[in-house]
Amino acid sequence: MIAIDDRATIGAAFRRAADAYGPNRFLAVPASSTRSYHGKGFEIDYARAGREVERLVTVYRSKGVGHGHRVAMLLENRPEHFLHKLALNTLGASCVPINPDYRPAEVAYLLAHSKADLALAVADRRAHVQAGASEAGTNLPIVTVENFAAEVVSPPKPARDGPVTAQTEAGILYTSGTTGRPKGCILSHGYELASGAWYATRGGLALMHEGVERIYNPLPLYHVNAGVLSFLGAMLTGNCQIQPDRFSPQRWWQEISETRATIVHYLGVVVPLLLGQPPSAHDRAHKVRLGLGAGVEPQLHAAFEKRFGFPLVEVWGMTEMVRILIDNHAPRRIGSRAFGRAVPGVEVRVVDEQDRDVPDGESGEMAIRHSAATPRAQFFSGYLDDPEATETAWRGGWFHTGDTVWRHADGTLHFVDRKKNIIRRSGENIAAAEVEALLQAHASVKQVAVLAAPDPVREEEVLACVVPHEGQACDAAAADALFSYCFDRLAYYKAPGWIYFTPSLPTTGTQKIQKHQIFPPGSDFLSLPGMFDMRARKRR
Repeated sequence: MIAIDDRATIGAAFRRAADAYGPNRFLAVPASSTRSYHGKGFEIDYARAGREVERLVTVYRSKGVGHGHRVAMLLENRPEHFLHKLALNTLGASCVPINPDYRPAEVAYLLAHSKADLALAVADRRAHVQAGASEAGTNLPIVTVENFAAEVVSPPKPARDGPVTAQTEAGILYTSGTTGRPKGCILSHGYELASGAWYATRGGLALMHEGVERIYNPLPLYHVNAGVLSFLGAMLTGNCQIQPDRFSPQRWWQEISETRATIVHYLGVVVPLLLGQPPSAHDRAHKVRLGLGAGVEPQLHAAFEKRFGFPLVEVWGMTEMVRILIDNHAPRRIGSRAFGRAVPGVEVRVVDEQDRDVPDGESGEMAIRHSAATPRAQFFSGYLDDPEATETAWRGGWFHTGDTVWRHADGTLHFVDRKKNIIRRSGENIAAAEVEALLQAHASVKQVAVLAAPDPVREEEVLACVVPHEGQACDAAAADALFSYCFDRLAYYKAPGWIYFTPSLPTTGTQKIQKHQIFPPGSDFLSLPGMFDMRARKRR
């Protein structure tokens, strides 16, 4: 394994990996006739990747791209994303991935908020980025990856002087927050390398062997899981990341078999969809020895392991701190929501609303830190241009995750629920406040509350409870109009899957909506009059 210390940078670590693991496979893409790129599959070894990164570095440097620049990237899940990231990080530039499902207004916000100096996109997404740039009112240079060397131009501002260090910004990942607009999490070189090294050294069931693992990760590269955690873990150990375009239950086992995957990453939604596929010879025709992820339903855990023949190891992590907690040692608590326990480097408290420790067995918010001496070590650097939100999250010297957990007497932590006002749909975090703000701007809407509805496949779905203005219709056509309004302006998965028209919403004396009182506990509220199911229209 490539050794790192608190001075290491991503570029230097990759050069060492390319030298040490030259002939080993570095990145792979499964074959797929339905994909617009690398239809016959793709693999690149460390030596060739090293040469390609050096070529990219030379081109970027010739145009003055360097330390302090931010490059927005819409490269989907293509392997080129990683090669350009490594080149940009080598020069001290920061990568700002764009969610391909973002609508122009969302792209505009990301470009403006991050103050991107340059954008890099695949050719058939260039117009999408341009629409966002136009809405943001910026003349941002946009370069296509297919014609990169000919199109790249000098950024409007010069690069900063000074060396690239472990504290240098490597990327900004946008994550939904309870205040509405996504927050930009600043991730340093030191943060990303520490996360990868941590992933690679958990041991137990999650033992990673050097130079032989092939990690199949179908999650999007604008998320920290595939874009940082498994990628850096693979790079530091001479292993290969297999990057499909997205999760597909129909292609899953074929791709895993053909790519010879040994480790797979999953989200909770993956498990029921795979169990729902008819039994086939592919169920065990693979080399997978470990699944790593979060959110598997307790009642499906044992059934999955029995049918497919490998353990699902539950973890906990978040963009702000992805040195994962992991249930990788015996005795495992299959059929529970256990995700490991505190360890040196990730200290944990379970606290009430006054930040007082709660007894074992009682639920509370999980607060974490590195240690008493260095609480913020190997965490994110902060929320971009939002020091108030950063310090609020770090109140009392502990980072408040917003996740509700309980701790067993033996120290094992169990997940209960996620932060308030966040809807978790198929692995995507959706801020209720963002959807509420958009709907509130609609001329027919007097008042709105957005909350999570249970969903048998996607875990949770977006439910918009709407009080219309007097005289406005409350029928299927009105629901369809509100859905279209949201769908045209938000990433498809954020649009309401359910729209409920109601004459009023419960409020406090200060007129704050009491979401927990909208529907009686235990009621079958999705079958109420005035409830419209829009889920079939939620398509990319």
